[in-house]
Amino acid sequence: MKWITREKIKVDRVACPWLIRNFIDQEAEFIFLPQETDWSRIDDGIVFDVPNCELGHHGEDVSFNSILKKYKLSDPALLLLGEIVRAADSHPQNPHPAGEGLRWIAHGFGALGLSDHEILKREFIVYDALYAECKRRGGAL
Repeated sequence: MKWITREKIKVDRVACPWLIRNFIDQEAEFIFLPQETDWSRIDDGIVFDVPNCELGHHGEDVSFNSILKKYKLSDPALLLLGEIVRAADSHPQNPHPAGEGLRWIAHGFGALGLSDHEILKREFIVYDALYAECKRRGGAL
């Protein structure tokens, strides 16, 4: 399946492909389009983390949280990782302290001048490590 979002990826637009590839669609193809794309006209894939879409930001939830809910992913470690992604990608009332470090990492990858696909390739290991730590901690918030 094609999964479509905005280019110049950072936190949520890296976390979501990691989640999708590992827990929803192992053969996922990710497409990154300019911000000014008319997202409502896309009908040949699943749009995520763009304005006014189902798998986007809703209240304090970021797209990662929306995907967890839509696909009924309830692993406590994934839920904890979702809290970290939320803290890194938005400004929730009670942010998880690990969020600030994840934000720095994401912006650092963005500063390397890599393509969006290269960022995914390199940064997925960061999410593998975060998920492993979330599992080690038992998913406890």
